[in-house]
Amino acid sequence: MPASTPAPSGAPCWIDLFSSDPDRAAEFYGAVLGWEAESSGAEYGGYVNFTRNGVRVAGMMRNDGSAGQPDAWTTYLSVPDAKATTEAVVGAGGQVYMEPMQVGPLGTMGMVADPGGAAVGLWQPGEHRGYGLNGEPGAPCWHELHTRDYEAVLDFYRTALGWETRVMSDAEDFRYTQMVSGDGEYAGVMDASAFLPEGVPSTWQIYVGVVDVDAAVARTVELGGSVVEAPEDSPFGRLARIADPTGAQIKLVEVPVPA
Repeated sequence: MPASTPAPSGAPCWIDLFSSDPDRAAEFYGAVLGWEAESSGAEYGGYVNFTRNGVRVAGMMRNDGSAGQPDAWTTYLSVPDAKATTEAVVGAGGQVYMEPMQVGPLGTMGMVADPGGAAVGLWQPGEHRGYGLNGEPGAPCWHELHTRDYEAVLDFYRTALGWETRVMSDAEDFRYTQMVSGDGEYAGVMDASAFLPEGVPSTWQIYVGVVDVDAAVARTVELGGSVVEAPEDSPFGRLARIADPTGAQIKLVEVPVPA
């Protein structure tokens, strides 16, 4: 289905991959998710847009090693004013990893971290409004923060990003809150303190839709990727977590083909 364009303030609006092997990544995601890769050219540092049926769904930039960071996927949250949001992030106890930077007429980007240490991007839309599809095969379907600092992090996103939230579950073994806007649900925050291994940071998880999770996982292995979490049924659909050939992880969720 078409994405909400632009996304509500504070909601996820874009994802991109930091990859040390963009050519191999383009081949991998093309085969597993049906994406086509289009370079934005030297003007934008060779940034790649992934499309599905001609619609932008994700991006990719080269990891040349200078940042000292592993290959990984990033969620970006839509903000009306990246500079003001960055200031609010600091005031609410977060950190700024990259000050807001104008990306030509496309928009303004920044990178911050919440008090639990999870990195997340900021995107102030210009001509680029974000991904054009969601909730269907080959498109982002959900964004979920796994954190050890559940209450503090929820307060942070409410304060710095203006989130409206709704508790989905407050059971001892499953604490989960959603970011909502109107009738829409846009992201989730899970208390992961009981299961995140020591040394594993709090992170944003990205779910992308596929028609057949088991087939996508098999294709992943054929192409040199790996299975981090094997396919399993859940109340929210059949899920799996994979890593691409250079180690960047993403979650798959089985969704029907649009009518």
